[in-house]
Amino acid sequence: MSGTLRPAVFGVCPVLETPFTEDEEVDYASFGRLIDHLVSVGVPSVMYPGFSSEYYKLSDSERTSLTTFLIDRVKGVQGFTTVISVPDHATHLAVRRAVEAVTAGASVINVLPPHQLAPSGGAICDHVRAVASAIAPVPVILQYAPALTGTSLDAAVIARIARDLPNLVQVKVESVPPGAFITALAAQSPALDSVVGYAGVQLIDAIRRGAVGVQPGSSFVEIYLDIWSAWQGGREKEAIDLHRRLLPYISYWMQSVELIIAAEKRISRLRGLIDTERCRAPERRLDSEEEAMIDRFLSEFEQQLLPIDKLEIRP
Repeated sequence: MSGTLRPAVFGVCPVLETPFTEDEEVDYASFGRLIDHLVSVGVPSVMYPGFSSEYYKLSDSERTSLTTFLIDRVKGVQGFTTVISVPDHATHLAVRRAVEAVTAGASVINVLPPHQLAPSGGAICDHVRAVASAIAPVPVILQYAPALTGTSLDAAVIARIARDLPNLVQVKVESVPPGAFITALAAQSPALDSVVGYAGVQLIDAIRRGAVGVQPGSSFVEIYLDIWSAWQGGREKEAIDLHRRLLPYISYWMQSVELIIAAEKRISRLRGLIDTERCRAPERRLDSEEEAMIDRFLSEFEQQLLPIDKLEIRP
């Protein structure tokens, strides 16, 4: 772990989806209900906004308002970690947004490096350094998602930033596959903790290599909690078997970002966590077989995925 700071994220840290009304306005009531559900099932942290939040379809004012709403909603939850993601491509704007989030009460800042127009590796590093420096000593997670962004960094370069800025404590690894990069980060000086994203498709390999957390979506987080609990409790076969059952579904949905967003929103709507499954246009529309696949998924994992009327959700 970088420096003496504890892991920024440990265990299951879902990325919140952004609920919309049928006319594609932000649905704050559903957003609050979803947050409360995640707190009630015992996740220790959440992240917002990420790819699965449709951050790229939100206005600046919406992002600010939703971020503030989240921070305020969990303010009284003891020990809860709020990870606010900063995906802005302009360094000036990323620094300003990170400072604003920390001022509002964010626990951790996740930095998604700029990737439009393929900036050089040096420019990407300068961007990460500027954000981390501006909010030190608040912990920073660097999101490394080459499959989604085309950004290319290596573990040694990231470790050099962490040596200069010890509040860079963790890397969210979304390379495909992530295992080798997780191992490389752990071998650096300082050794860097990893959390794995990409819906946890390679979760078991990532845990074996030392990943300290996973960042899935938010519609069926109970399954990830059960996998994590089983592994941490020494019931490795149980964790592997449950992940093996999940894998055909998440492997299919992770064929594209918009596909898994649509699938997760449908699951959340069917469970009663949000009111609609609306995604902002242009969106990926599920066909009848994909909808049937979701029905099979909910049936197979019925034990874990109770509808909201059977869950304890605070008002």
